[in-house]
Amino acid sequence: MTASPSPTTIAAAAAAIAVAAWRSARRRRQSAERLAAATLESLLNAIDANDAETGAHVRRVADYALVLAEAAGLPSARRREVERVALFHDVGKIHEALFDLVHDDDGLSPQEREAIATHPKRGADVLAPLCAFYPELPDGVVAHHERWDGGGYPNGLRGIDIPLAARIVAIADTFDAVTHARRYRAGSDPERGARVIQEGSGRQFDPSLAALFLSPPVFAEIRRRMEASARAEARERTAPANPRPRTRGRVSRGERRARQRETPVPNVSFRWRPAVAARR
Repeated sequence: MTASPSPTTIAAAAAAIAVAAWRSARRRRQSAERLAAATLESLLNAIDANDAETGAHVRRVADYALVLAEAAGLPSARRREVERVALFHDVGKIHEALFDLVHDDDGLSPQEREAIATHPKRGADVLAPLCAFYPELPDGVVAHHERWDGGGYPNGLRGIDIPLAARIVAIADTFDAVTHARRYRAGSDPERGARVIQEGSGRQFDPSLAALFLSPPVFAEIRRRMEASARAEARERTAPANPRPRTRGRVSRGERRARQRETPVPNVSFRWRPAVAARR
């Protein structure tokens, strides 16, 4: 007769099976996490290749947002959340229905402005499939145009009901919108950007974060990052990857679309960290 396994042997075998199952599950989870990270990086490449202007904007916003997040004492994991929200906050603007409106040099009609205001929700919808890995990402993206006083969109959130990452990105986004040049207007100086943040404190922006952003050491670092970004972009403009003749005057939406179809997609190397910060 064969002796039955002892309770100790059975327990050891069960433990070995449990460990093997745990290791297998961990490997699957790690593989899925790597795939999710690769998906985000591919999406960043797509943003930059499809719309270099938006790609440069989100990198600058991420740079400023990280300065503010670090000054606020956020731990590394939370700073990474802020960075992701900053890098993807305008992904909804590359939607075909909005692209020409965003890049139109002419004034927008009320209906067109209403369409532009859909970009936070569009962006959150794009990112929703990744929420199992980055749950803060769609929530932060959809809320980056909410206001501290509740007058923002799309959901009219107020105060601390707005995700922290969205509150940080809102300040960085506005500062870059004011200070960076567009095709149709020159950028303002950092002092003008600071006044806009100050004027919006307690209404558009979290007053504590606005005060921190404007504090001398933090704002000095913001200015330094802004100047470094301007130098880097100037270098890129002097050595374009795909040079083409410049035209005078405004370009129609149809002409812009035709040029995009004719221009080869650049082989962009898009890093997690903003380009200027990565070179420091």
